[in-house]
Amino acid sequence: MEVIETKIKDLLIIKPKVFADARGYFFESYNESVFKQNGIVANFVQDNQSLSSTGVLRGLHFQAPPHDQGKLVRVITGAVLDVAVDIRKNSSTYGQHVTIELTEENKTMFYIPPGFAHGFLTLRDNTIFSYKCTNVYNKASEGCVLWNDNDLNINWNVTNPILSEKDLIGTPFKEFNSPF
Repeated sequence: MEVIETKIKDLLIIKPKVFADARGYFFESYNESVFKQNGIVANFVQDNQSLSSTGVLRGLHFQAPPHDQGKLVRVITGAVLDVAVDIRKNSSTYGQHVTIELTEENKTMFYIPPGFAHGFLTLRDNTIFSYKCTNVYNKASEGCVLWNDNDLNINWNVTNPILSEKDLIGTPFKEFNSPF
């Protein structure tokens, strides 16, 4: 497993070692000791999975303390454009983001610690997206930053995504008061 640092501290790309042959493939999607050796000290307590068609955009979501969540995300089938935005007020990279394409072919994973807003755009029909979380979901603690906010300048490469009601009315970044 290769752990790669991004331009934002603590946000990590994880590339598993994939063993493929005529039967298919095998890879380790989580190994606590490897993660700890690379600075990821996380206790995952909830797994989530979603199924989406092409053009579905989910995000930019976060859970406020004390229910904040770290996430280990990956695609099982299909492909997404995955985005994490630093919402840690005292961070030198506050408001900056990292974008990565996660696909069933590349099997790349993305570790997003607490203090980030997260979202993804589905690039293929029947995409199954999986995330391990370090805290259970708490509706009262959920937040949403506006996905297409001009100040964030995220290139989603889409003009008319399929959005939930919550994502349509996310908080503009200038009005956002980060709980982190």
